[in-house]
Amino acid sequence: MQLDHFVNSLGRDLKARYGERVKKLTIHGNFTCPNRDGTLGKGGCTFCNVASFADETQAQQSVATQLALKSAEIKVKTAKYLAYFQAYTSTYGELMQLDSLYQQALAYRGIVGLCVGTRPDCVSDQVLALLASYQQQGKEVWLELGLQTSNDKTLKRINRGHGWHEYQVICEKARALGIKVCTHLIIGLPGEGMVDYQRTIEQVVDLGVDGLKLHPLHIVTGSTMAKSYQAGRLTAISLEQYVEAAVMMIRHTPKDVVFHRVSATARKPTLIAPDWCEDRWLGMIAVAKALSEYGAQGSALAPKWHYLAA
Repeated sequence: MQLDHFVNSLGRDLKARYGERVKKLTIHGNFTCPNRDGTLGKGGCTFCNVASFADETQAQQSVATQLALKSAEIKVKTAKYLAYFQAYTSTYGELMQLDSLYQQALAYRGIVGLCVGTRPDCVSDQVLALLASYQQQGKEVWLELGLQTSNDKTLKRINRGHGWHEYQVICEKARALGIKVCTHLIIGLPGEGMVDYQRTIEQVVDLGVDGLKLHPLHIVTGSTMAKSYQAGRLTAISLEQYVEAAVMMIRHTPKDVVFHRVSATARKPTLIAPDWCEDRWLGMIAVAKALSEYGAQGSALAPKWHYLAA
C-alpha cells in the first residue's frame, strides 16, 4: 500500500518539482547542543542520546567524503540529492564555520539544497539570513526545527530547554524570509494523549508550516527515559496508539504541507522500546492502511478538533 496515495510526502513533492527522485544524504557536522554542553544544561533532553544514533566516526570525515559514502549506499540511484545536517544542533556554531560547512555540501555534485536540523532557540537572525542567501541562489533550503510538542509543561518535563514561544518567533521569521520550515513532532511523550497531539497540530498548522516529521517516542540506551522505563515508571507507545495519533494529525494537516516522515525506526541494542519501531515498514504500512480507511491528509480539517470538545 503506497503511503504517497494518502500523504503529500517529501519524495513525491521533490519528484514533481525536479522531475526525478531526490534523496537525502545525512551529514554529521561535528556539532554539539546547548542542552548538553552546559550552556543551557547537561545531559540533554530526557529522550535523547544522539550518540546512540549518529556515527561519531563520521564527524571526523570531510563533508565531501561523507556525501560520497552516503550516495554510494543508496540502492535506487539518482543524480540529485539534499544534504541533511542531522546530528545534534546544526546551527550551533560560528557563522563562518556554518557557512563553510554548508558551502562544502552545496558544492558537491548533485546537491540541490540543504536540510538543516536544529533547535528553535539556536537560530539567529544571521543564520536565517545565511540560509536565505542560499535560497536566493536557487538552492532548496529546509530549516528543520525540533519542537516535539507545543505543550510547555511537557517541554519542561522532558528538559527541552525552550518553549513554544521560541519556536513561534523563529518560525515566523523564517517563513517571512521564504525559508521552508519542517517541524519535528514526537508522539508518545510522557503524560501526553490525543488532546495534546491535537492541540499541537492545531497550533503548528495555524502558525504556518511547510513540512512535518512525525516520530514515535523511542526509548534508547543512554537516555534519561531509558532509566525510567527500566524502573517501570514509563510505558512505551504501542503501534495502535501511534497509528491513531499519527492518522488524526495527518488528517488535520492541509494538503499542501509536505510530510518528510510519518514514522521512524531504530535498531537494537540502541532501541530499548517499543519493539515495533525496529521494523522499518511496520509503522508506515499501518499508517497508510488507516488513512485508506478513515481519510487521507487534509480530510478532517472541518469540523475541527473533536477531541478538544470531549
